[in-house]
Amino acid sequence: MIFDPVPPFRPSHFNVKFAVAPWERRACAALRRQVFCTEQGIFEGDDRDAIDAHAIPICALSTLGGEADGVVGTVRIHEVAERPGEWWGSRLAVARAFRGTAALGAGLIQVAVSSAHARGCTRFLAHVQERNVPLFEALHWARLDAVDLHGRAHHLMQADLSAYPPMYDPEHGLVTFRKAA
Repeated sequence: MIFDPVPPFRPSHFNVKFAVAPWERRACAALRRQVFCTEQGIFEGDDRDAIDAHAIPICALSTLGGEADGVVGTVRIHEVAERPGEWWGSRLAVARAFRGTAALGAGLIQVAVSSAHARGCTRFLAHVQERNVPLFEALHWARLDAVDLHGRAHHLMQADLSAYPPMYDPEHGLVTFRKAA
């Protein structure tokens, strides 16, 4: 029997925050390409669009010894210029090895909605892939409509802002913990 005395690295917590460093932004873009282009085949080559020019990227960072180790989750948020107060979240992605770590999706959603709330958000919306609807409903989101986007079933959903107190310092974000095994 072969015994590996050093178990693989499994971070116990994650820092979810605005992606402000250039390496964080690059890693968010790479993770989105991995999930939406390579794994899901929704986009060919790259998933970037016009929204990226003004969207705020948010990242979930794994940590090693208390320091950022890598981007393992991302989402972007933006305010609709023509409808002040209306914000949208999109391109929520979690690295395959970290899916099932409920703290990541919930943490990304918390920072997305709470930081927009602090910036004057009066309505926060997202098109959510059907398989992710239960997570959003558990986090106080309501289904508004069923839609087909990029050949996949989605739901237009709205966050209950009363469940998301304003976060005025999203550059530092929040810490989430790995779900117990």
